Amino acid sequence: MVKLLGKTIRQLSEELKLSKQGINQRINSINGFRSKHTYKVKNHLEIDNQGVKMLANFDKQKRQERQPNQQDKNAKNDKIDHILLKQLDVKDQQIANLQQALDQQQKLQIATVTENHRLKEHIRKLSGLLEPSSATQQQQSNDKDDTLSNSINAIHDNAENDKQDQSHIVDEKKKRIHKNKVNKSWWHFW
Repeated sequence: MVKLLGKTIRQLSEELKLSKQGINQRINSINGFRSKHTYKVKNHLEIDNQGVKMLANFDKQKRQERQPNQQDKNAKNDKIDHILLKQLDVKDQQIANLQQALDQQQKLQIATVTENHRLKEHIRKLSGLLEPSSATQQQQSNDKDDTLSNSINAIHDNAENDKQDQSHIVDEKKKRIHKNKVNKSWWHFW
């Protein structure tokens, strides 16, 4: 008999304290492992010493492969964090500018309201000093009456025009109906 240098999957699973399925998953996850590091002896599969070392160090190798990926991810996350912080600074500045504009608007509105109150008070004082004469009051009363009567006359004229338009439309409809009746007499069919 030839002494074998490799180990079977069962021996390797006992040594690494993994299931046979776990060993097979490791073998399948490494590209070209079966063709390079396994051979068939009788009815079982054996793994050479280099393959055994690869499977034993599988976790270390995966961690080393993940580490650069993790470093890349960390670098990307740092860049994203930096960009987001810049955006937050810009938004904070925009909010501060809007708040300042709002404060200015409120101050302007308060000043306007105060000025309006002051002017109203001034007008009240002036109206107390100047009492309209009876002739001025009479003229204002006459102007109001003229305006009112003109408005009433205009409304009355519009109403009469609408009535005339409606009666004209009714007359036209009656003429059309009369023409249709005349044309439908029995002697017109011959």
